[in-house]
Amino acid sequence: MFNSRAGTAATLGITADILAEKFRAAGLNFALDANDGRPLDERIGKGLQSGAGVIVAAGGDGTATAIASALVETDTSLALLPFGTANLLARDLGIPLDVDEAIATLTEMKPQRIDVGEVNGRVFLHKAVIGTFPGIAAAREEMRGDRTLLGKVRFARRSIRRIGRARRMAVEIDLPQSGRRIACVHSVAIANNAYDEGLGRFFSRQRLDRGTLTLYLLKRLSIVDLTRLAVEMLLGRWRRDYALVIEDVTAAVIRTWRPEADVMIDGEVERMAMPLSFSIRPRALCVIAPAIGEPTEAGSASCKAAETKAADGKAADAVQQG
Repeated sequence: MFNSRAGTAATLGITADILAEKFRAAGLNFALDANDGRPLDERIGKGLQSGAGVIVAAGGDGTATAIASALVETDTSLALLPFGTANLLARDLGIPLDVDEAIATLTEMKPQRIDVGEVNGRVFLHKAVIGTFPGIAAAREEMRGDRTLLGKVRFARRSIRRIGRARRMAVEIDLPQSGRRIACVHSVAIANNAYDEGLGRFFSRQRLDRGTLTLYLLKRLSIVDLTRLAVEMLLGRWRRDYALVIEDVTAAVIRTWRPEADVMIDGEVERMAMPLSFSIRPRALCVIAPAIGEPTEAGSASCKAAETKAADGKAADAVQQG
């Protein structure tokens, strides 16, 4: 799926025709679905029905998650071209952020399995967040088309204003291992595997197959708090910050006192009904990426279709435009 509105694609002016030419130049066999008038789920279904061993997500984290939702527990693999703004999943998997380099190395990457998180049946690959930050993400989406300096200044001012006005909310947290409790927080995030500390590592995960979720409670939120946390992340020692509570879990149920809440799922915001039920599906998704460890026998078996395609130099069998 090629998302022409994704940050990097829009900045570089990459169109479907340009992308197709890049695939041809790399000697890859592919099918490009450029019919953006069709519903997203229909186009993803068309890619699956084609029998392709690999579906390529040419976009950001939201595009990858949308396609991954249809590939969970199948032997069709997901490949990434980092056309988004943050490209967090691509970074975690070690995929080159340069588009031409990523395309050139597609056939060198290996199929492997990673964990998938779910909230109320909705798949997420990175994290789900409630509280202050979904509102900031929604504002970003509203201003996505304005890439001028003035537009960026307006977004920064709006974000700072929202943080300054943020109020804590009461949430009920129910965990299998520790029971039920009430917490007053600014935001709750549940990540698919834990973020690691390391010099200059921002929201980065070294492992995507630990089989755990990680709960992050943000108890304090001010410009000072965010600045301190950013510096601590840069220095690689943020996990013990007094503004955070961190706990590894395999499942969680989160409730607020309102019947619905805005939830930011891998950068996309949607309204969801309470309660929010989180779970982890260990190694449920096959991805094409540089090797991040020795695959298990079960992992290799479930990715056999992609392995065969890669061996034939056909790592990019279906690229859809969205």
